[in-house]
Parts: sequence; C-alpha cells; structure tokens
Amino acid sequence: MDESINKNDDSESLHVLVIDDDPRLRRLLQRYLSENGFRISGAESAKEAREMLEFLRPDAIVLDVTMPGEDGLQLTHALREEGKDTPIILLTARGEPEDRIAGLEAGADDYLGKPFEPKELLLRLRAQLRRLHQPIVTDNIRVVKLGDMEFDPVRNLLMHNNEIIHLTGGEIALLCILANRPNEILSREEIVKEIGMEEIGERAVDVQITRLRRRIEVDPKQPRFLHTVRGKGYVLKPSYSLS
Repeated sequence: MDESINKNDDSESLHVLVIDDDPRLRRLLQRYLSENGFRISGAESAKEAREMLEFLRPDAIVLDVTMPGEDGLQLTHALREEGKDTPIILLTARGEPEDRIAGLEAGADDYLGKPFEPKELLLRLRAQLRRLHQPIVTDNIRVVKLGDMEFDPVRNLLMHNNEIIHLTGGEIALLCILANRPNEILSREEIVKEIGMEEIGERAVDVQITRLRRRIEVDPKQPRFLHTVRGKGYVLKPSYSLS
C-alpha cells in the first residue's frame, strides 16, 4: 500500500484516493496532486481500495478502468450500489464515446482518456469538488419541491423528511440546471454544454437523466417530475418552487 506523500500535512486539505495497477503512474499522480495541495492515498487494485475504504472516506477517487480482477467499471458500480457518492474520475486507454458512456452508466462523474496531462486531471478534480463544496451562483435562487423531497440549488442539498439524499457531482450539476429553470424545456445540447461533457455528446445527458430519475422519482419509468419532451429535450416540473 502506498503512503501519502503530501509534503504539507494539512488536515484541512482534500483527500484523493488514486487506484491504478501501474505503480509508475500512481506515483506520478500522487506526487503531482500532493504538490497541488491534496492529501493522497494510493491503491494498486480494487481489492486494496476496498480495504482502505473501510476506514477512509476520500473526497474524490481517481480510478483506472483496466485493472486485473475487479476492474474500474465494476468497482464504480459497486460503490454506487453501496450508496457512496464520492466523486469518481475514471482513467482509461479506451477513450471512445461508448467507453465514456459505459463509465457514466456505472456511476462515474468524469472520464479521462490516457495519455493525459496531469494538469487536466487536476482541473477536472477541482471542478468535481467545486460542485460538492461550493454554492451555486445564480440570479434565480429557489428551493424546488419534488413530492416529499426538496432540493436547494444554493446548498446543493436534496432532502427527504429532513434527511440528506446523497447525489454525485454529475447529478447535482444536472439537477441544479433543471431546478434553476423549472417548467422550461431544455434541449440536450443546452444541458451537455452546461454539464461540460461536449466530448461525449448528448448521450451523456440521457445517462445522467436516467441516474437522476432513480433518485427523485418513485417510479423512474413513469416520471412525475423529470419529463422527456420528444424531439425537444427535458423539463423539470416541481410540485412548487420557493424563491
């Protein structure tokens, strides 16, 4: 198991778990992210990562897809099934749109094809963490009610009976876009630009919509709030909204 190599042991800094079976790449990412203010832990396999996650709760996970044994897609899917909402960025040499869609369907928040510049990973990590830790800046602030749930786009919180429903960064981004323009049809093109997944395309929106419906709908196949408008896009129709 790799040791954290953060030179500045700041307990307030954000913690990233890097999971990759390539020790050279793992060390490189650990060193680079550590130099940029993160606390880093490393694992060489899904098995080792699972052992670490028994006692660690990282702020984000950077995960290689093509590992021996349980691969990155399988681990991502399993973590989401267990209710873990930690942002996950997948790394893979397979960078085709279909592969990226598979990553989103498994529950990943972002997908970076190899080879890549460490700085690009750093920027994507920061973008995912901003979604979770910084309020949304909007001129149209409102809380929307979705049946027994309420979503506050300023605090990025979905509540049900005073309990938090944990959302991934991608789900938060999508719900914020829709909640800030309730009862307005948004095209897939508009949404994909807002969530920053132009390289994957509009199919990414459909995947995120499917995931979000599982969170907010009693029956995702018969949605009450998040509707598809054939040929036009999607619309969120809340019970009501509070400015």
